[in-house]
Amino acid sequence: MIISILAILFLIAIVLGIPLVYALLLTTIGAIAISGLDYSNSVVWHAFIGGVEPSHLLAIPLFIAAGAVLSKGGVGQRMIDFAAALFGWLPGGLAVVTVASSMLFGAVSGSAIAGAAAIGSIMIPGMEKRGYPKSYSAALIAVSGTLGVIIPPSISMLVYGFVANVSVKDLFLAGVGPGILFGLGLMGMCIWQGRRLGYDAAVERVSTGQVWHAFLRCVPALAMPAVILGGIWSGLFTPTEAASVAVVYGLVVSMAIQRSLKWTELPALLLDAFTTTAVVMLIIGATASLSWLITVEQVPQEMAAFIREQAGGKIAFLLILNIVLIIVGVFLEPLPALLLTAPLFIPAAKAFEIDPVQFGLIIVCNLAFGLFTPPVGGTLFVSARMARVGMGAISKQMIPFFLVSMIVLLAVTYFPPLSLWLVNLLR
Repeated sequence: MIISILAILFLIAIVLGIPLVYALLLTTIGAIAISGLDYSNSVVWHAFIGGVEPSHLLAIPLFIAAGAVLSKGGVGQRMIDFAAALFGWLPGGLAVVTVASSMLFGAVSGSAIAGAAAIGSIMIPGMEKRGYPKSYSAALIAVSGTLGVIIPPSISMLVYGFVANVSVKDLFLAGVGPGILFGLGLMGMCIWQGRRLGYDAAVERVSTGQVWHAFLRCVPALAMPAVILGGIWSGLFTPTEAASVAVVYGLVVSMAIQRSLKWTELPALLLDAFTTTAVVMLIIGATASLSWLITVEQVPQEMAAFIREQAGGKIAFLLILNIVLIIVGVFLEPLPALLLTAPLFIPAAKAFEIDPVQFGLIIVCNLAFGLFTPPVGGTLFVSARMARVGMGAISKQMIPFFLVSMIVLLAVTYFPPLSLWLVNLLR
């Protein structure tokens, strides 16, 4: 079975530390050679080029650029100030503020790593001054940063919509409920730990006027998700056009309204964003080559039939799916993991009559776990570096947050209305 050959070759490449793009291409070419298939290498390169050609992929670099502009433009500090005014008086207040700030920033950036870096650079030193252990702060930043993948606009949801031919508008709407629930779950854990362990004892509640003032400073940035989602939902513009609007809107907010980003900083900022985009697009192209081989060899159909026979029902299939996706997410970033796994599992999901929008949320939420799971999690690495704490200490502090996130994940998996209520309401 070619899927076994592909899995073994890819695992060997990853263990050897071969860069992901080359690992994907070597896996594709190696599987063709070992299986004795009559495909030339030129077909593989054509699939690579075809994977990055679709015009709708322009939305990816544009959303990355918009997130970079807002991140550099001082939006993070304003959102932290607003969250502190709302929640700073609670037990474990600064931890709650960290989660709330990550939710707000995720709604404007769409990137988990950008959110962890922007919020963590401010909150980790602040939490240390208030008596929080560095390992606790880093663990919280690593977990809450992943809300940027789940809360719309999300780049992962955008890519899934293109891969599965599912409405990006519906995916963005579906992400609202799970994103809020993940955030509330983490905030509840922070309050409980604050009371039990004495972290950051409650302080006096700020006045309504102070909350209002902090909110007004955030309004320009917080309006961005409303503009994007409202424009897509109303049909005013497509997801790709929405990404363009996001870039222009981010520039206006950061440079004209808040005046926290200078013209001289813009070239370096955009260069960094486009460098990130180049890496993402190379991975998409390499994944397209592997996906082409998987498709022409009818692996998804064979896998769907196998899963139907072994799983025996929808509940068992979803459990297997969660386990497989979390394991895959440990070794791969969400985007390449999504590009590899979605085509394999979509036929089985259709066979079990799972709504494709809900299925997309299940995949995105599962793969978000890989971002804060050792040994290669993106937000875990960023938070550990900022806090200068070892992975072991962070992982120990992360266990309660992991358990809360797992409970929410199971709710998203087995209770479709959690994701689909807003979609069905606005259809």
